[in-house]
Amino acid sequence: MQHYLPIEKYGLIGNLHTVALVSKYGSLDYLPFPRYDAPTIFASLLDHKKGGHWSIVPTSKDYRTRQQYIPDTAILHTRFFTQEGMAELTDFMPLKGEEENGTVVRMLKIIKGHMRFKMEFQPRFNYARASHTIRKKDAHTYQLQSDGPDKTVLTFTTDQPCRISKGNLHGTWTLHKNDTVCFVLEGGTSAPTKPQETLLQYYERTLGRTYRFWHKWVAGTTYHGYWREMVMRSAITLKLLTSCTYGSTVAAATFSLPEDIGGPRNWDYRFTWIRDAAFTVYAFIRLGFMEEARRFCLWVIERCREMPKASDLQLMYAVDGSTDLHETILDHLEGYKKTGPVRIGNKAAQQFQLDIYGELIDTIYLYNKYGGPITYAFWKDLTCLIDFVADNWQRPDHGIWEVRSEQKEFTYSRIMAWVALDRGIRIAQHRSFPAPLEKWLKVRDTIYEEVYEKHWSEEKQAFVQYKGANTLDAAVLLMPLVRMISPVDPKWLSTLKAIEDELMAGSMVYRYNLKDGATDGITGDEGTFSMCSFWYAENLSKAGQHDKARLHFETMLVYANHLGLYSEQIGQQGEQLGNFPQAFTHLALISAAYQLNRQINGDNKGSFHDFFV
Repeated sequence: MQHYLPIEKYGLIGNLHTVALVSKYGSLDYLPFPRYDAPTIFASLLDHKKGGHWSIVPTSKDYRTRQQYIPDTAILHTRFFTQEGMAELTDFMPLKGEEENGTVVRMLKIIKGHMRFKMEFQPRFNYARASHTIRKKDAHTYQLQSDGPDKTVLTFTTDQPCRISKGNLHGTWTLHKNDTVCFVLEGGTSAPTKPQETLLQYYERTLGRTYRFWHKWVAGTTYHGYWREMVMRSAITLKLLTSCTYGSTVAAATFSLPEDIGGPRNWDYRFTWIRDAAFTVYAFIRLGFMEEARRFCLWVIERCREMPKASDLQLMYAVDGSTDLHETILDHLEGYKKTGPVRIGNKAAQQFQLDIYGELIDTIYLYNKYGGPITYAFWKDLTCLIDFVADNWQRPDHGIWEVRSEQKEFTYSRIMAWVALDRGIRIAQHRSFPAPLEKWLKVRDTIYEEVYEKHWSEEKQAFVQYKGANTLDAAVLLMPLVRMISPVDPKWLSTLKAIEDELMAGSMVYRYNLKDGATDGITGDEGTFSMCSFWYAENLSKAGQHDKARLHFETMLVYANHLGLYSEQIGQQGEQLGNFPQAFTHLALISAAYQLNRQINGDNKGSFHDFFV
């Protein structure tokens, strides 16, 4: 187990096409290439022997490290301290244009004294399933080619001597104050530098361009309130998970990081969930980043054009919108801390989840109101989706938690069906679009009455997980946030109290009791869901419990890693669990921060979602 670092010891870099994880100790241990959902080049995060890594570390066993981002950027600094000196490793991925290949840039500089470093560059193509060849092109350039079906070609360039051994590159150097070593890994066969340009000059040029991009992007926010640093770190993380080619957003950077060490709950999250992407767009719009919302809407329009009928809407897609997400087990990899199986793909893509229609229609509603008017042609596609919800809202489904072994009449799904009808009605009325409003109004009101009366448990004095259930579900925390119920309605306050009593551990919230709720046929436990914990804080604020809300929110901030990043869950010892970083957690943080900031500034009109409605 000592070969695997805690998940929270990593930082994220990316180029809006893919991402990499760099440890606090200078090792790049995860990189799918050239896209988020592509096979990995490095994956020692999932198998420390076979997965592949790229480490740059002092040879001394006695060293300390510090890691931080350059503020308001995705440029990562890792500093090394020994008795003899101090060094700084800078990692980033330049934002590439269409004519450029994906690139990872690393630069090591000695700040004071001297230090001896070693580098191990051990690529393992195609999820460590393919061998590769390596050849030296010139004194400082090496070309690598996968023997797998993808035939991936990479060029590795450095300004220090290296040696080839068993398909890997190694280097050891003693460096003194102001000495630098540059490393560039790039897709394709061409060298990264321009004619007559040194590698150090290339580093300075691309660093400056990357720095300016992030600062310009962050400057576009309309958020200038409390907790700005954490809010903008979350925004940058969401941006890193958003494809600049397609406009789609992946749910998380990684695959198969376990929700329970030793358990089987290990999933591939490198896809675009309609639900997760919709909530991400909420966050972007709230922060003033309208271009991201526009690009996602264009992506949605393409999906609608491709669907023969409304029932063909999938709950998740590949980044490019393709639909084949066949789930495969990589049984040659042992998994993080020997927690298998390691899965790629996700067979939940074929589930029926009613709620995605509500989240999608809500996203379009928000964009139509704050980003730009949608076309009538697109409205006709949306009308089909809304009609589908009106005709199918009573169907059991697999729910937000993607229960694999059974379908239920989940309360959350009914809530989001209500949202689909409500937002569709609002768009039609605002834009005077033709629509069967009488039908939609009737169904919307019927759903409301169904949830309010039949998804309520007199015994629990709470809204429960599904009709007839006797267990709670933190997903209903969205009920006031989408304005389906008043945050001070007696039934809601009773539900909030029940969630506190049954699903909370301190400031953290479990999604539901796995033993009492809908069964998914999967064994094992899990941690608290950070997304639900932030939803809870936002609910407290909306209900007027402002001091308590701020305390819970700021307590949750403590569980971020040293860089302000979150995975999906928090374990019993405060460790991060699940895929990392997780979009859902960061967008929920933004939502809660916005609501609390409004409250502190004396704007008591409502919350994050009130802005949208």
